Amino acid sequence: MRTTVFRRLMAEEFGAGRAEMIARDHVFADLGGRTVEQALDAGLEPKQIWRVVCDQFEVPADRR
Repeated sequence: MRTTVFRRLMAEEFGAGRAEMIARDHVFADLGGRTVEQALDAGLEPKQIWRVVCDQFEVPADRR
């Protein structure tokens, strides 16, 4: 998954403003105590990050 696709999915699921806030401010234990932005900067795959976000925010399977 490309980062642009990941960001589009985030915006579609949470709305653009909330998606940016989540990516910038929410720390995920399953990302090694990183935010989404920190995980992307560290080189984690966007698909892996998307799965963690979906699990944490209980995104239904049909929207994952």
